Amino acid sequence: MASEKVSVSIVSYNTRHFLGDCLSSVMAQTYPDVETVLVDNGSTDGSAGFVRENFPAVKVIESRENLLFCKGQNVGIKEGSGEYVLVLNSDVVLDKNFISEMVGAARMDETIGSVSGKILRTGGEKIDTTGLFLGRSRKPVERGYGRKDDGSYGEPGYIFGAGGAAPLYRRRMLEDVALEGEYFDEGYGAFYEDLDLAWRARRRGWKAYYAPGAVAWHARGGTAKVKNPPVFLRRYDLTYLSDKMKARLILNRYMTVIKNDRPLEFLRDLPWIALYDARLWVYLLLFSPGAIPEFIKGFPRLKSAFRRRKMIHGD
Repeated sequence: MASEKVSVSIVSYNTRHFLGDCLSSVMAQTYPDVETVLVDNGSTDGSAGFVRENFPAVKVIESRENLLFCKGQNVGIKEGSGEYVLVLNSDVVLDKNFISEMVGAARMDETIGSVSGKILRTGGEKIDTTGLFLGRSRKPVERGYGRKDDGSYGEPGYIFGAGGAAPLYRRRMLEDVALEGEYFDEGYGAFYEDLDLAWRARRRGWKAYYAPGAVAWHARGGTAKVKNPPVFLRRYDLTYLSDKMKARLILNRYMTVIKNDRPLEFLRDLPWIALYDARLWVYLLLFSPGAIPEFIKGFPRLKSAFRRRKMIHGD
């Protein structure tokens, strides 16, 4: 079978310190037909020049402003021409057979719209994700997150969706689920966009698959963490974010539920949803009250979620 082109789309904002290892791993792929697009979100660390000098095969698109992740990725995806798109975080390093394994999994079934590999934490001892799932609390659940890589996730199989660090998407699926020309909802900026896309895809009949032979290493939070929380809260990724980013994450959570949930399913899981939100808001009140005004400022964005819900569900 002739190879189908894979477009690798990377969005970078001041991540020059990650780009060398990331792009070197992309250039070393055994898959025969790969193109790479890097969208630089107005970096001030010389990222664009570094890539042009050291990786001339990469198409660099420079933005004068920070488009954030979703809009930046939409730009990168549209610049590519591959039948498949690998949406890659700049803090990820790929095994040389990663793309070959991912495409091989996608080819098994034309209804597979996305594929997740086995993504390990940098260092390789612990798992970052082996597939994205929807928690009853409506929290995105990265299967295996934080567990030791002891071989427990060695079997391939269907999953809810592919997490955002290094998912492979079938372009046909992206075009099918796009809303007003957007694959990732640009109102999100960042956070929850992978769960939103996975949920929309499932509603359209697309499947997601886990390919354990596709291995990569992810410095989770390497592009977003800004400070160290109190010791007893360091197990929670949310606590490492700025107040503005925390507010965005919470707003995106509500947008995702508004857009994708069905009333009966929501009511079935309401106890888990309510408990999670109660804990979330107690944390904000006690440890991060500055996020609350940021949340209120972003509240009008929820209107777009209701509008897009009608596009998704027709109700």
